[in-house]
Amino acid sequence: MPEFRGFRRQDGSIGVRNHVAVIPMSVTASALADRIAVEAGALVRSTPHQMGSSQPEAARAQTERVLVGTGRNPNVGAVLLVALGTEAIDADDIADRIAGTGKPVETIAIRDAGGTEATIDEGTKIARSLVDSIEELERETADASELIVGVECGGSDATSGIAANPAVGNACDRLVEAGGTATFSETPEFIGAEHILADRCPDDETRKRLLERVDTREGMAQLMGVDLRLAQPSPGNKDGGLTTIEEKSLGAISKGGTTPVRGIVDYGEPLPAGGGLVLMDTPGYDVESVVGKVAGGAQVVVFTTGRGSTTGNPIAPVIKVTGNPKTWGRLSSNIDCNASTVISGESLEDVGQRLFEDVLDVASGRRTEAERRRLEEFAINEIQPAELVELRGESP
Repeated sequence: MPEFRGFRRQDGSIGVRNHVAVIPMSVTASALADRIAVEAGALVRSTPHQMGSSQPEAARAQTERVLVGTGRNPNVGAVLLVALGTEAIDADDIADRIAGTGKPVETIAIRDAGGTEATIDEGTKIARSLVDSIEELERETADASELIVGVECGGSDATSGIAANPAVGNACDRLVEAGGTATFSETPEFIGAEHILADRCPDDETRKRLLERVDTREGMAQLMGVDLRLAQPSPGNKDGGLTTIEEKSLGAISKGGTTPVRGIVDYGEPLPAGGGLVLMDTPGYDVESVVGKVAGGAQVVVFTTGRGSTTGNPIAPVIKVTGNPKTWGRLSSNIDCNASTVISGESLEDVGQRLFEDVLDVASGRRTEAERRRLEEFAINEIQPAELVELRGESP
């Protein structure tokens, strides 16, 4: 049985990193969360985001789900929540929902603390005390079945669908065979290949849910005046050699491997451990998509790129993979795995095995190139006004 070494949490889950997360409740507290994380030391990570203090109900519920899920992620050993103090989102409620995992959670409000400098000073003290509470925790051996690995693509080109994505798919098949969970997302990139994914669903309910989510994403885009079938591939994808949305989508779904689609969850919803291949319904924006999977519990992210990407995440290590030999040559300091060897003759099986071993090594503590450079993007999907109207069942 494949194994890795991680940090066992009180609720039984296991993390591959041991971070203190400084989570702002809104954009008004994001800059201070960053400052606190910088001042508090190497184990501390902030998750600054763009969401406002007051949001419509559906948008607020989604933001709360992401904030809670980020704090509950097994890679987080302790949490400090930072609020302005006027947000509609209740920091104490978020704290209680995170604390259900057994990890220590503290809160601080800028208004109550006496302003920005006082908040930074007090928040830094709290964060350092949280570091003290977790830094002695040691790694222990765990089965790969306890891993949830999110897979993502960005800056795709013609090599993505013939090298990087199939190699990642092979690694996902190995993870699922070992009893773990693999997940991919960006529902708009199922369009044109959704029938293939539907055929891989083991039951009518999952198949229906999948196709409904694709239709909904396409319909939401139309409400905003965008025809996804005409808007894709993107200009960058076309420059990279992709010609149709079907071509792009066939390559995109190959990164999930060949096993049955066991389910599909909403943006930021918990992903099941030992769940096999599970999809997540997210927008087609890689930073928001990665954040959704991490909020769902993914401990590791594998990210393919043909044209190049430097995207990371503050909570989960992001393993970069390219199938483009030119990108490997130009951006090898940002790429962890060279899958372009498929083009020169290495088998997909061998590259997939190599990548699966990379996942286990990173889960056991090896830092990714994004981690070495502290590339830590974080953004929460924002439900747009036209989408909110549709969710309420009103006429636009």
